[in-house]
Amino acid sequence: MPAVSRVIPANEYRRERWRNQLGWTREICRGGDGDGGGANDWDWRLSIAEIEQDAAFSCFPGIDRELVLLAGNGVRLRFDDGECIELHPPHDRHRFAGERALTGELIDGTTHDFNLMWRRGRVEAALWHRPLVGPMVIFAEPHSTWAVHLLAGQARFADDSGLPPLEGGDTAVFSAGGERLRHVLDGGGEVLLVRLTGPGAGPPGPVDAQ
Repeated sequence: MPAVSRVIPANEYRRERWRNQLGWTREICRGGDGDGGGANDWDWRLSIAEIEQDAAFSCFPGIDRELVLLAGNGVRLRFDDGECIELHPPHDRHRFAGERALTGELIDGTTHDFNLMWRRGRVEAALWHRPLVGPMVIFAEPHSTWAVHLLAGQARFADDSGLPPLEGGDTAVFSAGGERLRHVLDGGGEVLLVRLTGPGAGPPGPVDAQ
Protein backbone atom coordinates (compact mmCIF):
# COMPACT_ATOMS: atom_id res chain seq x y z
CA MET A 1 0.00 0.00 0.00
CA PRO A 2 1.25 3.56 -0.60
CA ALA A 3 2.28 5.79 2.30
CA VAL A 4 -0.54 8.17 3.25
CA SER A 5 -0.48 10.96 5.86
CA ARG A 6 -3.24 13.48 6.43
CA VAL A 7 -5.02 15.58 9.04
CA ILE A 8 -8.79 15.32 9.36
CA PRO A 9 -10.24 18.45 11.03
CA ALA A 10 -13.01 17.89 13.54
CA ASN A 11 -15.46 19.90 11.42
CA GLU A 12 -15.08 17.35 8.60
CA TYR A 13 -16.26 14.34 10.63
CA ARG A 14 -19.46 12.95 9.14
CA ARG A 15 -22.41 12.78 11.54
CA GLU A 16 -24.65 9.76 11.05
CA ARG A 17 -27.11 7.55 12.90
CA TRP A 18 -26.01 4.49 14.82
CA ARG A 19 -26.69 1.24 13.04
CA ASN A 20 -29.68 0.63 15.37
CA GLN A 21 -30.91 4.26 14.92
CA LEU A 22 -30.84 4.91 18.69
CA GLY A 23 -28.07 7.52 18.71
CA TRP A 24 -25.60 9.55 16.67
CA THR A 25 -21.93 9.18 15.85
CA ARG A 26 -19.39 11.37 14.06
CA GLU A 27 -17.25 9.19 11.84
CA ILE A 28 -13.61 10.27 11.65
CA CYS A 29 -12.45 7.72 9.08
CA ARG A 30 -12.50 4.05 8.13
CA GLY A 31 -10.10 1.76 6.29
CA GLY A 32 -9.56 -1.72 4.87
CA ASP A 33 -11.72 -3.80 2.57
CA GLY A 34 -14.14 -5.22 5.13
CA ASP A 35 -16.43 -8.10 4.24
CA GLY A 36 -18.33 -6.50 1.38
CA GLY A 37 -21.32 -5.96 3.65
CA GLY A 38 -22.23 -2.43 2.63
CA ALA A 39 -22.34 -0.35 5.83
CA ASN A 40 -19.94 -2.88 7.36
CA ASP A 41 -17.51 -2.67 4.42
CA TRP A 42 -14.43 -1.75 6.48
CA ASP A 43 -11.75 -3.42 8.59
CA TRP A 44 -11.27 -0.56 11.05
CA ARG A 45 -13.14 2.58 11.96
CA LEU A 46 -12.68 5.64 14.19
CA SER A 47 -15.65 7.67 15.35
CA ILE A 48 -17.04 9.73 18.22
CA ALA A 49 -20.30 8.44 19.66
CA GLU A 50 -22.78 10.96 21.06
CA ILE A 51 -24.78 9.34 23.86
CA GLU A 52 -27.72 11.60 24.72
CA GLN A 53 -29.95 9.07 26.47
CA ASP A 54 -29.83 5.53 27.83
CA ALA A 55 -29.83 3.26 24.78
CA ALA A 56 -28.81 -0.17 23.54
CA PHE A 57 -25.58 -0.24 21.56
CA SER A 58 -25.55 -1.52 18.00
CA CYS A 59 -24.42 -5.11 17.41
CA PHE A 60 -21.21 -5.61 15.37
CA PRO A 61 -20.50 -9.35 14.95
CA GLY A 62 -16.84 -10.12 14.31
CA ILE A 63 -15.73 -6.66 15.43
CA ASP A 64 -13.78 -5.73 18.56
CA ARG A 65 -14.19 -2.29 20.11
CA GLU A 66 -12.57 0.11 22.55
CA LEU A 67 -14.57 3.02 23.97
CA VAL A 68 -12.88 6.04 25.59
CA LEU A 69 -14.80 8.71 27.49
CA LEU A 70 -14.01 12.09 25.89
CA ALA A 71 -16.49 14.46 27.52
CA GLY A 72 -19.28 14.27 30.07
CA ASN A 73 -19.74 12.90 33.57
CA GLY A 74 -19.56 9.24 32.69
CA VAL A 75 -21.38 6.30 31.16
CA ARG A 76 -22.28 2.87 32.50
CA LEU A 77 -21.89 -0.08 30.13
CA ARG A 78 -24.45 -2.64 31.27
CA PHE A 79 -23.90 -5.92 29.40
CA ASP A 80 -26.74 -8.41 29.04
CA ASP A 81 -24.45 -11.14 30.40
CA GLY A 82 -24.34 -9.35 33.78
CA GLU A 83 -21.06 -7.42 33.57
CA CYS A 84 -21.29 -3.70 34.37
CA ILE A 85 -18.46 -1.23 33.67
CA GLU A 86 -18.48 2.48 34.50
CA LEU A 87 -16.37 4.96 32.52
CA HIS A 88 -15.55 8.05 34.56
CA PRO A 89 -13.81 11.35 33.72
CA PRO A 90 -11.39 12.25 32.54
CA HIS A 91 -10.78 9.41 30.07
CA ASP A 92 -11.69 5.94 31.34
CA ARG A 93 -11.90 3.30 28.61
CA HIS A 94 -13.06 -0.28 28.04
CA ARG A 95 -12.45 -2.91 25.35
CA PHE A 96 -15.16 -5.44 24.42
CA ALA A 97 -16.50 -7.66 21.64
CA GLY A 98 -18.90 -5.92 19.26
CA GLU A 99 -21.42 -8.78 19.35
CA ARG A 100 -21.95 -8.51 23.12
CA ALA A 101 -25.37 -7.02 23.84
CA LEU A 102 -25.26 -4.00 26.15
CA THR A 103 -27.00 -0.77 27.10
CA GLY A 104 -25.21 2.52 27.65
CA GLU A 105 -26.60 4.30 30.72
CA LEU A 106 -25.72 7.94 31.33
CA ILE A 107 -24.41 8.69 34.82
CA ASP A 108 -25.13 12.43 34.71
CA GLY A 109 -25.86 13.94 31.31
CA THR A 110 -24.72 13.52 27.71
CA THR A 111 -21.31 12.02 26.91
CA HIS A 112 -19.05 11.96 23.86
CA ASP A 113 -16.97 8.81 23.50
CA PHE A 114 -14.07 7.93 21.19
CA ASN A 115 -14.93 4.67 19.44
CA LEU A 116 -12.18 2.47 17.98
CA MET A 117 -13.45 -0.59 16.07
CA TRP A 118 -11.49 -3.28 14.21
CA ARG A 119 -12.27 -6.57 12.46
CA ARG A 120 -11.20 -9.59 14.48
CA GLY A 121 -8.66 -11.74 12.62
CA ARG A 122 -7.88 -8.96 10.13
CA VAL A 123 -6.58 -6.17 12.37
CA GLU A 124 -4.75 -5.89 15.69
CA ALA A 125 -5.33 -2.60 17.52
CA ALA A 126 -3.64 -0.83 20.41
CA LEU A 127 -4.66 2.46 22.03
CA TRP A 128 -2.77 4.74 24.43
CA HIS A 129 -3.64 7.99 26.23
CA ARG A 130 -0.56 10.21 26.52
CA PRO A 131 0.33 13.77 27.51
CA LEU A 132 1.90 15.89 24.79
CA VAL A 133 4.69 17.99 26.28
CA GLY A 134 7.12 19.07 23.59
CA PRO A 135 8.18 16.79 20.72
CA MET A 136 6.73 13.28 20.28
CA VAL A 137 8.24 10.99 17.64
CA ILE A 138 5.87 8.51 15.98
CA PHE A 139 7.25 5.62 13.93
CA ALA A 140 4.73 3.78 11.76
CA GLU A 141 6.18 0.39 10.87
CA PRO A 142 5.75 -0.90 7.30
CA HIS A 143 2.12 -1.70 6.40
CA SER A 144 0.75 -0.28 9.66
CA THR A 145 -1.60 2.65 10.26
CA TRP A 146 -1.46 5.11 13.16
CA ALA A 147 -3.98 7.72 14.27
CA VAL A 148 -3.35 10.65 16.61
CA HIS A 149 -6.48 12.25 18.10
CA LEU A 150 -5.73 15.54 19.86
CA LEU A 151 -7.92 15.57 22.96
CA ALA A 152 -6.94 19.09 24.03
CA GLY A 153 -4.31 21.70 23.30
CA GLN A 154 -2.48 22.51 20.09
CA ALA A 155 0.17 20.68 18.08
CA ARG A 156 2.14 20.96 14.87
CA PHE A 157 4.33 18.64 12.84
CA ALA A 158 7.98 19.47 13.40
CA ASP A 159 9.14 17.73 10.22
CA ASP A 160 8.90 18.20 6.45
CA SER A 161 5.55 16.39 6.16
CA GLY A 162 3.69 19.50 5.00
CA LEU A 163 0.78 18.53 7.26
CA PRO A 164 -1.27 21.36 8.82
CA PRO A 165 -1.35 22.00 12.59
CA LEU A 166 -3.74 20.10 14.87
CA GLU A 167 -6.38 21.83 16.97
CA GLY A 168 -8.27 20.16 19.81
CA GLY A 169 -10.57 17.46 18.41
CA ASP A 170 -8.64 16.99 15.14
CA THR A 171 -7.16 13.64 14.07
CA ALA A 172 -4.01 12.85 12.08
CA VAL A 173 -3.74 9.49 10.29
CA PHE A 174 -0.49 7.94 9.03
CA SER A 175 -0.39 4.80 6.91
CA ALA A 176 3.08 3.49 6.13
CA GLY A 177 3.84 1.88 2.80
CA GLY A 178 6.61 -0.65 2.42
CA GLU A 179 9.04 1.38 4.55
CA ARG A 180 8.88 2.82 8.04
CA LEU A 181 7.24 6.25 8.25
CA ARG A 182 8.40 8.87 10.78
CA HIS A 183 6.57 11.96 12.05
CA VAL A 184 7.46 14.40 14.83
CA LEU A 185 4.53 16.02 16.65
CA ASP A 186 5.33 19.06 18.81
CA GLY A 187 3.00 20.94 21.12
CA GLY A 188 1.13 20.81 24.38
CA GLY A 189 -1.98 18.93 25.42
CA GLU A 190 -3.21 15.34 25.45
CA VAL A 191 -3.50 12.75 22.69
CA LEU A 192 -5.00 9.36 21.99
CA LEU A 193 -2.61 7.21 19.96
CA VAL A 194 -3.98 4.30 17.92
CA ARG A 195 -1.85 1.66 16.19
CA LEU A 196 -3.40 -0.71 13.64
CA THR A 197 -1.53 -3.69 12.21
CA GLY A 198 -2.43 -6.78 10.21
CA PRO A 199 -3.74 -7.51 6.71
CA GLY A 200 -6.74 -5.21 7.16
CA ALA A 201 -4.82 -2.20 8.48
CA GLY A 202 -4.88 -0.36 5.16
CA PRO A 203 -5.09 3.42 4.78
CA PRO A 204 -8.35 5.30 5.29
CA GLY A 205 -10.50 6.12 2.30
CA PRO A 206 -10.77 9.62 0.85
CA VAL A 207 -12.53 12.18 3.00
CA ASP A 208 -15.37 12.53 0.49
CA ALA A 209 -15.91 8.75 0.55
CA GLN A 210 -16.25 8.32 4.29
